[in-house]
Amino acid sequence: MSRAQIETELLAWMREDNAPDEDAARFERLALAIFVFQFESCEPYQRFCASMNQTPASVDHLEAIPPVPAGAFKEFALRCFPAEATCKTFRTSGTSLDRRGELHLDTLVLYEASLLASLQRYFMLDLCGTGPEMHFLAPSGEESPDSSLTHMFEVLRSEEGSPKSTFDLRDGSLDLDSLGEAIRSAQSRNEPLIVAGTSFAFVHLLDALADTEDTDRWLLPTGSRLMETGGFKGRSRVVPREELRTAIASRFGLDERAVVNQYGMTELGSQFYDSTLLDPDGPRRKLTPPWTRVRFVDPASGVDVPAGDLGQIVIHDLANTGSVAAIQTADLGRAILDSDGREIGFDVAGREVGAEARGCSIATDVMLDASMLRVES
Repeated sequence: MSRAQIETELLAWMREDNAPDEDAARFERLALAIFVFQFESCEPYQRFCASMNQTPASVDHLEAIPPVPAGAFKEFALRCFPAEATCKTFRTSGTSLDRRGELHLDTLVLYEASLLASLQRYFMLDLCGTGPEMHFLAPSGEESPDSSLTHMFEVLRSEEGSPKSTFDLRDGSLDLDSLGEAIRSAQSRNEPLIVAGTSFAFVHLLDALADTEDTDRWLLPTGSRLMETGGFKGRSRVVPREELRTAIASRFGLDERAVVNQYGMTELGSQFYDSTLLDPDGPRRKLTPPWTRVRFVDPASGVDVPAGDLGQIVIHDLANTGSVAAIQTADLGRAILDSDGREIGFDVAGREVGAEARGCSIATDVMLDASMLRVES
């Protein structure tokens, strides 16, 4: 299959109104087709795969597709198109002195279709098409043009938000007046409000409101919801995720199920959301869009661990057609199982110490091996 054929099928899949949560046969067929294309089109990835004797001639199932360590995106331009065709580059967070991972895109069509479909399915739900006012505790696209999170918020605002929706983090400072006025207005209209931002931003918001006596001013109307994501690593004091979620819900007067965590990475084209809006009575876990697969592997062997056991997270994201679709993260996690032992989502347990540096080192050594001959499929 050509890349164009793959993307046409993927776009149709993402736009299906009632797509099943899992379609294993369709996923594996497309994943293998993408692997062939990326092996042939991305030379650093080809070297990496060939070093393990995993080529299109030998890879015949999903688990055999080599996942590239996320740290490799800091060392190589992992793209399947000429550099001059790049229309957008997203970069991981960090200081100006850090080497930052980069995701290069030659089209935003599939990327935006993936992120919007997941937002509508797992976060917006009953608010789709109603145009709620949205406030983002993040910089705007003008201030942070290489932020994938900001771009996601821009797409959400454009497609589902009211004209009053705005970004309330400017020049590194939260605009509490803007957010406070929006909440008062939403209270008077009794209309839901959406607030979304990084965990770092919410920690600072809670700190800023700690001594506020007028607590009713910050209570959100029924139907409101909040999204908190990771980001700005190392710049915030550590707050356990459960503690942060409880504090956010209490401050804004919401059920904790209305506070949704998003798990994502700049290197990916898809994101994962808590289940609590779609399945409020079930266990809190991350849900996987149908065009993604999440596996948990032994860090040493790369072999899948038994269902429910802790392992290093590997993500197969079919939305990453122009880059590398299989990525080994530096995070640990486990599958969440139902009473029949079936996987119904996953949980992120934290980062494996040294995983990113170790994975990046291995990938760099292999991809820089200029003596590796190009392998013909």
